[in-house]
Amino acid sequence: MRQINKAFGPVQVLSGVDFDLRAGEVHALMGENGAGKSTLMKILTGIYQADSGSVRIEGREEIIKTPVDAQKLGIAIIHQELNLLPEMTVAENFFLGREIVRYGILQKQEMKRIVADQLAALQANFGPDTLVKSLSVGQQQLVEIARALSVHAKIIIMDEPTAALTEPEIQQLFAIVRQLAEQGVGLVYVSHRMEEIFQICQRITVLRDGVSVGTKDIADTHFDDVVSMMVGRALDERFPERDRRIGEVKLQVSGLSDGHTVRDISFDIRAGEILAFAGLIGSGRTEIANALFGLSPITAGTVAINGQPVRIKRPADAIGHRMAYVTEDRKAKGLILDMSVRENGTLVYLPTRNGMIDHAAEQKHIREAIEKLNIKVADSEEAVRRLSGGNQQKVVLAKWLVELPEVLILDEPTRGVDVGGKAEIYRIINELSRQGVAIMMISSELPEVLGVSDRIAVMNEGRLNGILNTKEADQEKIMALAAGGSAV
Repeated sequence: MRQINKAFGPVQVLSGVDFDLRAGEVHALMGENGAGKSTLMKILTGIYQADSGSVRIEGREEIIKTPVDAQKLGIAIIHQELNLLPEMTVAENFFLGREIVRYGILQKQEMKRIVADQLAALQANFGPDTLVKSLSVGQQQLVEIARALSVHAKIIIMDEPTAALTEPEIQQLFAIVRQLAEQGVGLVYVSHRMEEIFQICQRITVLRDGVSVGTKDIADTHFDDVVSMMVGRALDERFPERDRRIGEVKLQVSGLSDGHTVRDISFDIRAGEILAFAGLIGSGRTEIANALFGLSPITAGTVAINGQPVRIKRPADAIGHRMAYVTEDRKAKGLILDMSVRENGTLVYLPTRNGMIDHAAEQKHIREAIEKLNIKVADSEEAVRRLSGGNQQKVVLAKWLVELPEVLILDEPTRGVDVGGKAEIYRIINELSRQGVAIMMISSELPEVLGVSDRIAVMNEGRLNGILNTKEADQEKIMALAAGGSAV
């Protein structure tokens, strides 16, 4: 790709960007949210057309006007945002738009066999007849990966492919990536996870504000270089130091079961403490959060806040007890994308006076939230879908902070957020803990778990297999517990 330019109205998104990919290499494309990575890849895949510039595939200039053109050229993409229809099966989603038909008859069994083979290669624990709506976010991501791999592409773009995967699944994916590279496939790897870049990629290209900052061999660079290229400055601390002020037990959970996934879960979180939940996908981490917040029934066990038993049957009950829940899928479950920052920021606690919306109080809260959380937005009336991932996540937090919560549940709080945005979110989490909020954090990123929390609760197949003090924990101990073993 040479001298690619793209503007949306008066906003110049890409300015003279160069990017090249060699056969058999894994090439990282990095940059903060809004740097232009997705736009560049959408031009390569025919979703957008460049205003100027050229694209050459194997030395031949190509005009890519549609995704079908890209597919014919052997270009496949695994999108960060899942593009699956929930009411259809895995097999139906897999072959959507490219069904196998002979003599006017849909070859269902053949398609199922192909899907089953692809899923088996990824060691997926579900089959072609499974309804997508019954899959977790991580399992849906595996479907996307398998679908992209099935077209035998020469160029595969992976946009945050491991965002919903746990460490063993990431290593499994890396094995597939290396195998594809050995077969001569070129892979563009878009990720905010720095550890992955240094583990799987050979070269890295960094974009900042729509401009190519540079391309380097991974062997000749390190973490601080990449961060400086991305943000234009050094980040003093990846995980900021916390002013720990841990108090009395705030949340106490005893013998919790949901009658489906989680069984006999007991733990407590103190005021000002961050308890991280680690484990494999399907281990029950999110299910605990859903039960605590009234999104799924509690069939056994008790929950107490500040020593007082509470009954939570629906989210309104949880909110009434000043519990907040930032879900793992902010766009589907945390935000209403076409509404403004102001409207999203007051969804939970809409201020009223005499039965009418108190617009002055509403504007006051959102102004304070924008300043306090450092939300980068031109105006509070801007649609939230136009914000970067990190700023969208801050808006999700803002709606829960009209009143300081007693308990804050964070499910994958930095998923899809760039390195600068992560540092901002960690700062906010630290400040909330300093104010005495008990924080339950679910994360699939082990460096994040170790860098942010005070203790780590590790789940295995619906049960709590152990709780580690962060000072004594490491990735090996966490993974041993997550796999059902012992941390000793």
